[in-house]
Amino acid sequence: MAAARVYFWLQQPVPMSFYPSSPAMPALTLLRYPDPRLKIHCLPIADFDDELRQFAEDLLQAMRAAPGVGITAAHVGVAKRLVIIELDRAQGVLIYANPEIIWTSAEVGRNTEGSVCMPGATEEVERPDRIRFRYQDLHGGLHEEEVGGFLSVCIQHEIDQLDGIFWLQRLSRLKRERLVKKWEKAIS
Repeated sequence: MAAARVYFWLQQPVPMSFYPSSPAMPALTLLRYPDPRLKIHCLPIADFDDELRQFAEDLLQAMRAAPGVGITAAHVGVAKRLVIIELDRAQGVLIYANPEIIWTSAEVGRNTEGSVCMPGATEEVERPDRIRFRYQDLHGGLHEEEVGGFLSVCIQHEIDQLDGIFWLQRLSRLKRERLVKKWEKAIS
């Protein structure tokens, strides 16, 4: 059994023994829509330590197992501002602690989005084409970048989740209700 680790479940410590773990199974379990914890506004990360780096690795493994291209700590019930993105293994893993958007372009685009917490459900969402954002790395270093394309979409999507905005909230009421009904039917 792996050494005990403590992550933050909302705002209370929970021993890692709470999560089932084996080499064939990720140490973290994804929440499923409509879990109310997906609406929680995540708290900033203050401690940039080995525990955070191990949690980021566990989160990456949970995302790959889903599979997905992006995940947040909120997707596993941990209310911390951490985002993992891997658009392509050859390009590598992108990790953003405490990300915040500081500028968006006036130009917008429509892209197909979904969630690791609602597998199989996708719909087009409109978002700014480009963003500038600030974040910290896993050692606490501060960075600022401007990005566009699919990476921009993914970062906006994941920051929404950190703010308690599940991607469905970006759809019209009619599209949202149709998609939820279709997804509920598919999983029943």
